[in-house]
Amino acid sequence: MSYLKFDKNLLINLDQSMTKEMLRTNQAGAYHCSSLPGCNTRKQHGLLVIPIPEKDNKNYVLLSSLDETVIQHGAEFNLGLHRYRGGVMSPAGHKYIREFDCESVPRMTYRVGGVILTKEKIFISKENRILIRYTLVDAHSTTTLRFKPFLAFRESNDLCVANDAVRRDTEPVDNGIATCLYDGFPTLYMQFSRKAEWVEQPNWYNGIEYVKDLERGVPYCEDLWVPGYFEVPLRKGESVIFSAGVTPVKPTSLKKMYEGEIASRTPRTSFYNCLKNAAKQFYVRDGEDMYVISGFPWGVVLARNTFMSLPGLTLSIDHFDDYRRIMATALRALDAFMNKGETHSRLQGIDLPDIPLWAMWAMQQYDKTEGREAAAALYAGEAARIADYILDNAHPNLRVDASTGLLHTLGSTTPASWMNSMLHGRPVIPRSGLLVEFNALWYNALVFAAKLGDAAGMPEARVQRWQEAAERMRQPFIDTFLNEAGYLYDYVDGTYADPAVRPNMAVAIGLDYSPLDRRQRKGVLDVVTRELLTPKGLRTLSPRSYGYRPFYLGSPEERELAMHQGPARPWLMGFYADAYLRVFGMSGVGYIDRMLIGFEDEMSQGCIGSLSQLYDGNPPFAGRGAVSHATNVAEVLRTLRTLKKLNV
Repeated sequence: MSYLKFDKNLLINLDQSMTKEMLRTNQAGAYHCSSLPGCNTRKQHGLLVIPIPEKDNKNYVLLSSLDETVIQHGAEFNLGLHRYRGGVMSPAGHKYIREFDCESVPRMTYRVGGVILTKEKIFISKENRILIRYTLVDAHSTTTLRFKPFLAFRESNDLCVANDAVRRDTEPVDNGIATCLYDGFPTLYMQFSRKAEWVEQPNWYNGIEYVKDLERGVPYCEDLWVPGYFEVPLRKGESVIFSAGVTPVKPTSLKKMYEGEIASRTPRTSFYNCLKNAAKQFYVRDGEDMYVISGFPWGVVLARNTFMSLPGLTLSIDHFDDYRRIMATALRALDAFMNKGETHSRLQGIDLPDIPLWAMWAMQQYDKTEGREAAAALYAGEAARIADYILDNAHPNLRVDASTGLLHTLGSTTPASWMNSMLHGRPVIPRSGLLVEFNALWYNALVFAAKLGDAAGMPEARVQRWQEAAERMRQPFIDTFLNEAGYLYDYVDGTYADPAVRPNMAVAIGLDYSPLDRRQRKGVLDVVTRELLTPKGLRTLSPRSYGYRPFYLGSPEERELAMHQGPARPWLMGFYADAYLRVFGMSGVGYIDRMLIGFEDEMSQGCIGSLSQLYDGNPPFAGRGAVSHATNVAEVLRTLRTLKKLNV
C-alpha cells in the first residue's frame, strides 16, 4: 500500500480534500501546485508555473488547469473542478474520483460508469515541461477524452481580468497547438503523444475564485482564457500523454521521456523518503550556478534561508555534490559583498548582518559530515575571511564591541534577523543591539574558524586571534543574556533587556560551541521545553509573554502581526534536538524520536509529503503560510540523520 494514499470518501469531501495540496517542481524554478482534487485554491496554483528570466525573477502562471471530459455514446462527464463566484463548484468532477496515491508520481483514479481512467503527472527535470499520462484502464466501448486548457499568462501573485488585448490565434504544431497570449511571454506548446483534434472555441471563463486567498483577505477572483479544446479517442488499455512546455517536443519521444523520469524518482514509501523528495524540490539550477528556493508557492532565493537549509537539504540525504555547488554559488555572492559591497541579482539579502554567521554554520555542518580534513581543504580560507571581516568591523551593520567582543547590530527600523515581519514600514519586533542568536553564532564561528584554520596549517597568530576573540566574549555573553529566571534575553539594546521568551535562545544552546556550560544549557533548555515546545516545532513566543498571537489568520496586517508572535516553526526543532542531545546524551534519543512523530503526521496534511512554513502555536497546530518550506524540511531531515547516526 502506498505511504500517501487517499480514498474516495476523503477526496469527494471538498471541505477536507481542498485543504490538502500537491507540489511538483523541476529544479529549474518551475512548479505545479494545486489542491488534491484538482481545484486551484490560490492564485499561485497552476499546472505550469515558470520563471521568465527575460522579465524578472518572478514566477508566471501560463497553464492554470486542464479540464478533462469523458465522452461515451454522446454523453459527456466533465472531470474538472473550479470554484466560481459565490462559492459555486462547477463542474463537479470530484464526484468521479475513486482514489489518489503518490508513491512515485501523483496518480488520480476516476470512475465514470464502466470507465476507469487514471491520470499521472510528472515534471521533466530541469526543463519547463509537465507531462500528464492518461490511461483508459477499463471501458466497454471506445471512449473519447476532451481536454480544455485554462490559460492565465500572468505573474503568480496577480490576477487575470477579461480583456481585449489577449491574442486569440493558435498555431498548429505536431499533435497540438502553440499559443502566446501577450507580448513578453514565451510561447506555450500543448501537444499529445498521439493525434489530437483541436477545436477552436475561444471564450473567457469569468469569476473563478481562490478560496485560500479569500480566507487571507487578499484579491481572490479572476477570469481565465480558454481558446478551445482537444479530443483524443482511446480504447481500453491505451494511454495518451499530454505535454505542456515552452518549447516544442516530438510526440514520439514523450513516452520515453515520461518513463525515464519515473525511473529516476525516489518512491514516497516512508517519512524520510517524503522529506527527501521534498528537499530536492527546492533545488534550482541555472547554468553552473545552483540555488535554493525558500519555499513554495511564493518563495524566492534568499541568502539566509540558503545557508540555514543547505546542510539539511543536501548533506542529510547524501547529496554532497549539490551541497558544494550551492555553497560555491552562495559564497561567491557573499565574497562579492564582503569585498566590493555588491549585492546579488538573484540571491536576495546577501547584505543582511547574520548572513556571514549562518554561512559559517553551514560550513561547520559539512565539517561534521565529511570530516575536518575535507572541510579545511574547501572552506578554511572562506571561514578565515569571514572571521576577519567581522572582527575588522567591515560589515556595515555589524560592530564588535571593543570591551566585550559582543556583536552589535541595528534592527529598529529595518529587520536584521529572521524575525523580519513588517507593518507600516516598521519591524513588528524591533530586535536591535545585541541579539542572542547573533552572538551565539559569532562565538561558534570564531571557535570553528580557529579549529579549521589550525587543521589547514594557517599562521598561528591568525588562529590565536580568533581563539582570543571567542574567549573574550564568553563571559560577557553570559553576563549580558543569562537572566535570573534561567533563560536568555532575546536581545539587549543599551539598558533594555527584552524579557520575551523566544526560540532564538534554542539556537544558542544547540550550537556545537556555546559560551554556556552544560548546567546553564540545561536551565535554558528546561524553559524552552516548558514554554515553547509544540508537536510542530518551537513557538516564536511563549504564551506567557506579552503579545502572544498563536494563530496565523486574518487580514494581511493581522497575519504580519502574528507571524513571529506565537506560531511554531519546525526548523527550530533542529537546534532544540541538538541541545537536548548535548545535555542528555544517548538517553535523549528516544525523546527526540518521539517528538518527530508530529511531523510525520504532516505528510498527509497540508502540502502532502512536505512541511508548511509555520504552524499555529495552539492546538490543533494547523499549517499556515507557504505550503512547502525549505528550512523546515531541512532541519527535520538533519535531525533524522543525527538520530540515525546515534542509533547505528
